[in-house]
Amino acid sequence: MTERKNIAIMGAGLVGSLLSLYLAKRGHKVDLYERRPDLRKNIVDGGRSINLALSDRGWRALKGIGIEEDVRKVAIPMQGRMMHDEQGNLTFQPYGKEEQAIYSVSRGGLNMALMNLSEPNDNITYHFSRQATDVNLRTNEVQLRNLETGNTETIQPDLLFGADGAFSVVRGAMQKTERFNYEQSYLEYGYKELAIPATADGGWAIEKNALHIWPRGNYMMIALPNIDGSFTCTLFFPYEGERSFSSIKNEPDLMAFFKEVFPDAVPLMPNLTQDYFSNPTGSLVTVKCFPWSYEGKALLVGDASHAVVPFYGQGMNAGFEDITVLDQMLDKFEGDNWETLFETFERRRKPNADAIADLAVMNFIEMRDKVADPRFLLRKKIESKISAQYPDKWIPMYSMVTFTDLPYSYALETGQQQDKIMKKVMKHIRSVEDYDKPEVQKLLEKQLIQKEKLKKYNAAIEV
Repeated sequence: MTERKNIAIMGAGLVGSLLSLYLAKRGHKVDLYERRPDLRKNIVDGGRSINLALSDRGWRALKGIGIEEDVRKVAIPMQGRMMHDEQGNLTFQPYGKEEQAIYSVSRGGLNMALMNLSEPNDNITYHFSRQATDVNLRTNEVQLRNLETGNTETIQPDLLFGADGAFSVVRGAMQKTERFNYEQSYLEYGYKELAIPATADGGWAIEKNALHIWPRGNYMMIALPNIDGSFTCTLFFPYEGERSFSSIKNEPDLMAFFKEVFPDAVPLMPNLTQDYFSNPTGSLVTVKCFPWSYEGKALLVGDASHAVVPFYGQGMNAGFEDITVLDQMLDKFEGDNWETLFETFERRRKPNADAIADLAVMNFIEMRDKVADPRFLLRKKIESKISAQYPDKWIPMYSMVTFTDLPYSYALETGQQQDKIMKKVMKHIRSVEDYDKPEVQKLLEKQLIQKEKLKKYNAAIEV
């Protein structure tokens, strides 16, 4: 146990709330400051990312504070992607091995569970409707405005954590310091949240245990199941162009587009017009920056340091993994040198944050363009066969990211190597049966030997 600290966390979302539990467990006094009102009493941010895909990295963090089993009761396993073509035909693509799944959870529900878990803890205090208006990193003073009363207050914690999202006020202060690197990029796509309600008897109108995708080349729609029988749908659509948010101006435009492009979904979406025109259009931003800390006084975590687009379902999981890694480092932390701890943490996490940011954009292209391609689906089946034949030498990149705690940077690098091998193998493949051809097996064995040699060589260089 290090010296007890007074810690302020800006942002009481998923990452901030989870971080408070881990820090309080170590005896620190934690105050969380959140711009929004208490979501347990107020429904806020309607139409904005109310579903999340929870995978192994996120589960590991929840297990660390004993909430894993409670969350599993309200999480729905999705064993794979269910593709819907323009004729309404379905194709199922498993995510991994038979028992592997990602889980659909409610963002608000999970956030409330974390808040409720912390309430009995005397070391944790939530302050809602508090907007940070100024952060002085040199003195660690934060000026806050109470949005309910209009009053202002100034706090000065021992340590300050910025868990206040992609447009972080704490990071904004860091951006004014010397040699702070910052990169922000938007996709030319936005998103609109829609809904498929539960059936009359409270069931699911389409397959419950799948992430549904309507891939259409230049855009797509997805749907994730909710525990009440409904699905949260998200339309990812260009801002401009012939088919885009700008081209749909009224209900006839909307219905004509949906009936042509997503015909099987239209009968399931009775509130389509209302949802489309009343819900906001969200933007898709990637944030990369460095350093994440300032003089051992302040540290950024989660989206504040590495916001990613949602197409690998890893934004929350990556933020939760930040906390798992920081907690592991605190186990070995001696003395009171928080500056060294923060610097070690950011150096360790930065390459992985950059990797998952790149992977998320890559997966958008896969989900939007490739999942409906028969050749792509055949390649996935062949890769599954390779993984089954060589389980110690070949883990598909999606499985590395989603079902292991291997570093994201390792998954990206290894996935790129495997992609080169797959391109060579697929030149000999026209059907699944071709996998057993002697020339395919010989080529595969040769390529895997070269891959292992390269892996050992790179490991030796790192040492």
